[in-house]
Amino acid sequence: MTEERGPLKPSGVWATAVGVARVRALETAREDPLFRDPLAVAFATAGGVGPGSSRPERANEAERQRWLGVASSIIIRTRFLDDLLDRATEAGIRQVVLLGAGMDSRAFRLGWPAATRLFEVDTAEPLDFKASVLRQEGAVPGCERITVAVDLREDWPSALAAAGHDQALPTVWIAEGLLIYLPEDAVELLLDRVGDLSATGSRMGLTLGSRGVLARFADDAAPGSAASMWVSEMPEDPVGWLSGLGWDAEAFTLRDRAAAYGRPISTPPQLDEGPGGLISAVRR
Repeated sequence: MTEERGPLKPSGVWATAVGVARVRALETAREDPLFRDPLAVAFATAGGVGPGSSRPERANEAERQRWLGVASSIIIRTRFLDDLLDRATEAGIRQVVLLGAGMDSRAFRLGWPAATRLFEVDTAEPLDFKASVLRQEGAVPGCERITVAVDLREDWPSALAAAGHDQALPTVWIAEGLLIYLPEDAVELLLDRVGDLSATGSRMGLTLGSRGVLARFADDAAPGSAASMWVSEMPEDPVGWLSGLGWDAEAFTLRDRAAAYGRPISTPPQLDEGPGGLISAVRR
């Protein structure tokens, strides 16, 4: 009898996904969470960063404030995209694509209408890690969940089509915490491909890196940390940029959304964004 191995340990860019899961687990444990993600603690624990694990001390107050800023942004963007998905399904969209899905557990934790198909697109390593944890937890999705193991720098549209995505039907696309890790030309290519696969009325939720975020975080980031891998930030006019790509977009700041959710952000400079980094868009 063969003993099942535990999940592979995270490495590289996708290792940041378990850090995001840790933040979501901490938020879920609050008495007044903005969302509940019961699987987050399992993902974080399997990746060695569960809420009970020992964490290195923050070197100074500035580092602590930076971490709080990043954690706040993860919490607010999660709620923002949850709400976007709820509105999309209320509008009748039954096809969802999560680009760079990481440890996203929305297939399991959101209420999905019948006949919803959700595609999780990511490389094989995080999808295998995730599958191992889901098996251990006995998790059952609330929709038809389809994983697509492909690098987003490669021909992922063909892989998505082979998995059953129908570009004639409206789709809601989510790219959460993804674009900041891609150079500008790769971001443009990704969105061109999304546009080509989007029927009129499709929707899209994006998170963009704030203007100046690279200078604030990446320059003094430790090698191998998430911040050291950030390579792009939002355009000066994200709404105009997306309009040129065929989308009617709205941009929201983290600070404004946090206030709307009753969770005002008190950590100052890290989240003074200028243009909004939370994007909701509809395909023309």
